[in-house]
Amino acid sequence: MNDNQKSLILNSSSQYPLPQGVKLSYGTAGFRADASILESTVFRVGILAALRSLKTQSLTGLMITASHNQVNDNGVKIADPSGGMLTQEWEPFADAIANSPTPQHLVQLIDEFVKKENIRFDGVRSAEMLLGRDTRPSGESLLEAAKQGVYSIVGATATDMGILTTPQLHWMVRARNKGMKATELDYFEQLSSSFRCLVDLTPNQIKMNNTDDKLVVDGANGVGGEKLEVLKKMLNSMVIEVRNSGKEGGVLNEGVGADYVQKEKVVPRGFYLKDVGIRCASLDGDADRLVYFSVQSNNASNINLVDGDKILSLFALFIKEQLSILKMEGDDHVDDNYEARLGIVQTAYANGASTDYLKQLGLEVVFAPTGVKYLHEKAAEYDIGIYFEANGHGTILFSEGFLSWLDARNNELSSKSKGSEQQKAALRLLAVSNLINQAVGDALSGLLLVEAILQYKGWSIHNWSELYHDLPSRQLKVKVVDRTAVVTANAETVVVRPPLIQEAINVEVGSSIFET
Repeated sequence: MNDNQKSLILNSSSQYPLPQGVKLSYGTAGFRADASILESTVFRVGILAALRSLKTQSLTGLMITASHNQVNDNGVKIADPSGGMLTQEWEPFADAIANSPTPQHLVQLIDEFVKKENIRFDGVRSAEMLLGRDTRPSGESLLEAAKQGVYSIVGATATDMGILTTPQLHWMVRARNKGMKATELDYFEQLSSSFRCLVDLTPNQIKMNNTDDKLVVDGANGVGGEKLEVLKKMLNSMVIEVRNSGKEGGVLNEGVGADYVQKEKVVPRGFYLKDVGIRCASLDGDADRLVYFSVQSNNASNINLVDGDKILSLFALFIKEQLSILKMEGDDHVDDNYEARLGIVQTAYANGASTDYLKQLGLEVVFAPTGVKYLHEKAAEYDIGIYFEANGHGTILFSEGFLSWLDARNNELSSKSKGSEQQKAALRLLAVSNLINQAVGDALSGLLLVEAILQYKGWSIHNWSELYHDLPSRQLKVKVVDRTAVVTANAETVVVRPPLIQEAINVEVGSSIFET
């Protein structure tokens, strides 16, 4: 960096001093803490996002959100040029600059990193970013801090996209870098048109009964409910009622939202005994998680939870069926033996019954460490990779090679056997690839895909829930003096250290199996 660049960072960073005693760590997708101590961190992440743009010579994104956390918290996430999360190789640098004690030390760290990464400030294009925030009151001031961080890099520009869901911001970054239009309206139009395409391809003989026509969605009093209100106006074939949209005065993520529903297994606020038999869904605060549920008739506070494991299972079943239809004989095509590799990625938190069900379908199931960044990376190894965590965060990835083949196959079938079951299967898979958000988990696109598949199969939420029965489980947090003392392997399914812990677990698991 030249002296002018160093001086610019030095002067601007002095306006955002690190709070005394604060030490933050980069988590699964960024930094998250009480909003009152985050300004310096968000400012520095603005610098990082600009450097990432310079390094890749592509557009990057920065999102102000704390997802499912309480309203007083906030956080910051970076969208890489692919639309995915910040590359893991840059996470140590993110930690280092977030905790740099002085402006002088910060400049030194950045200068060393720039040299190490060979980041050029005289490249073909200057740093360029898209910025977004959720509905938290602290979002506006933190976004301003992010902008000042971006502008600390000479020539950098930042476009404020306004209040968005996290997945929308990631989608926009991916779309822009692929040369596509990437406004919020473009996002809504792609989702709604792809959904309508899937619904139009539903077999004529399948009809939903009146009970299953309606969907009631808990918006977690966050940005997702607000955006769903806009999206549903473009979906004439669906009856959607949004509760906890944030307009009723409720508090973000307080007694509402996917995280609350999934962990507590109780109804969110605003749901009652009168909702028995109605299909219900819940988004989290920034709309990147989705779970479904139904109210139980014997107790309005309890629910029948349909979590991320069952969303994954529904998607996997549908994709497998469409691939099987594509392989059907019945035309004279001589090169239709493309064997798409379909992979299912789960974590150790997945309920064992879901893993057994997926394997019984003949699907390849692999495990990755906990954290969406690990699942996403593993899913990208397949032609079609599906990943979900039980908490409702996940998506489907399609390789460019498979999509190119599928598009060519659809064109061939259209000319030789237009309207055949094979061509419909190709069209359905193409529609899924456009409907699902391939950048990150997206509660809105995931919700529409669930609805389209349930219509295709003529299933109620009860039919879906009965795919398999969860094994009994309980999730607890145990505080320890040093969490790093516990070392795991095989995607966190085996304890390596301390010794004897895994042996004790094996004894407990073995006795439980014996008892059943």
